[in-house]
Amino acid sequence: MKLKTMAELFFLCAAPAIVCAQGSQSAMLQSPRMVAPTAGPMRDPRSIDDFAGLKYTDEQKAQVDEIHRRMTARKEGVAKSTDLKSDQKDAMIAGLGRMERGEIVKLLTPEQKKEVLKAHAEHAAQAAASAEKKRSSR
Repeated sequence: MKLKTMAELFFLCAAPAIVCAQGSQSAMLQSPRMVAPTAGPMRDPRSIDDFAGLKYTDEQKAQVDEIHRRMTARKEGVAKSTDLKSDQKDAMIAGLGRMERGEIVKLLTPEQKKEVLKAHAEHAAQAAASAEKKRSSR
């Protein structure tokens, strides 16, 4: 009986290591995802849609252009980075896009913010309807 318990204990301890070894071997065998350094969205399309149609003052235009120029430079730096994996680059570029939108929203008047929220709600409703349509067609 003691021998059976020792064997069970061995398999309980060794099984996770065997599974992990098999998982790491299959991960090593997968070919890396080849992506061009400038691949990936450099600008989130939502930012264009949600801010489209706003009437900016000259000062706001200058500030928005500066924000966009700064964020584009940072996104390009991330895209060209050799230290990051493709999924890390995508996540950082998406985060920089959110930061850019956040900085632009801070510049807006209360009326402009209402317009942006309205546009965002409309786009979200369209996206939800499109996703629902896809699900129901399956």
